[in-house]
Amino acid sequence: MSTTSTPADSPLGEANVSTLITLLLGTACGLIVANLYYAQPLVGPISASLGLSPEAAGLIVTMAQIGYVAGLLLIVPLGDLVENRKLVISAIGLAALALFGAALSTQPPQFLFAALLIGLGSVAVQILVPYAAHLAPEAARGRVVGNVTTGLMIGIMLARPASSFIASVSSWHVVYLFSGSVMVVLAIVLFAALPRRTPKAKVSYLALLASMGHLFMTTPALRRRAFYQAFLFAAFSLFWTTIPLLLAGPAFHMSQRGIAWFALAGVAGAVAAPIAGRVADRGGSHAATAAAMLISALAFILTEIGHAGSTMSLVLLVIAAILLDFGVQGNVVLGYRALFMLGAEYRSRLNGLYMATFFLAGAAGSGVGVWAFERGGWALTSWIGFALPAAALIYFSTERRAA
Repeated sequence: MSTTSTPADSPLGEANVSTLITLLLGTACGLIVANLYYAQPLVGPISASLGLSPEAAGLIVTMAQIGYVAGLLLIVPLGDLVENRKLVISAIGLAALALFGAALSTQPPQFLFAALLIGLGSVAVQILVPYAAHLAPEAARGRVVGNVTTGLMIGIMLARPASSFIASVSSWHVVYLFSGSVMVVLAIVLFAALPRRTPKAKVSYLALLASMGHLFMTTPALRRRAFYQAFLFAAFSLFWTTIPLLLAGPAFHMSQRGIAWFALAGVAGAVAAPIAGRVADRGGSHAATAAAMLISALAFILTEIGHAGSTMSLVLLVIAAILLDFGVQGNVVLGYRALFMLGAEYRSRLNGLYMATFFLAGAAGSGVGVWAFERGGWALTSWIGFALPAAALIYFSTERRAA
């Protein structure tokens, strides 16, 4: 068991972070964040099993999102106040209990309450990302955060096909039982392997929360990075919420398993995270941000090429999915790197505000996407998707480049 205690502003050596901790942190982030996405392709089976009406089925995903946003604003800031390893283990423990509760649920209120707690506990991943930044030396901070974020992004992209495949051979209950067991093992491993990190802040919890509004209003870099990613993440959520509707529709007639295979293609975009981290370490954040926005906009243009249902159209959709994931994942790492350079004493609060802003935009993007698809099909949906990164690029053009 690790007995090392790392001061708040004293990073470990680069080699130690790379060989001993980065892989573990990246894997942990992927496994934890996946808890938020297992339910998305299982809404139908879960609602039918619990007796939820079609109108209320959306709550299966929404309750976890509400819990996650609440955790971003109420739990993640504690990373600036409470010993980080203890905080992470506590959050993972809450997620594990909630996952077991979801697996054993037989009534809608039980499952929905469990989903809320799953979201609340899964914010452990957003404690681990700034924790990785604390451990890394400044010269390698972007690379280390990028590598850890790669695990997070892979977890997001693999969660949906994984839960679809497991449910197709067993049931949705097994998905949650399995994930709860994984969380228990992960908590034990992290407790044994991670060094302790005790923040220097000595303020009260209420004062910590009160400071977040002040941070948002007085930190231009936070506002810009949060809004940049809000536009891109809204486009990302719009795409991945509506693309299954397009693929299952009359143009492609794809099965649930076929859609799961399509989702796997998007995992290739996760390679953007370490690349973006290295580019940021070398001072290329400005150009890389513009590139991420342009790539994300291009992805939606590609989806309009070719006859719907044709082989070429499907190939272009796969390429678009990879490009969109590449742009969005790269930009989120550029944002992390910029914010984590502002000061170790409030990294967790900056991260909570950053994530909460663009996560809410993502939820809005999903809602707008479904509305647009019902009203105007994929044509309307894709042009709204294009407009979002285009708006981000317009806003980005107003940024005065630092000397």
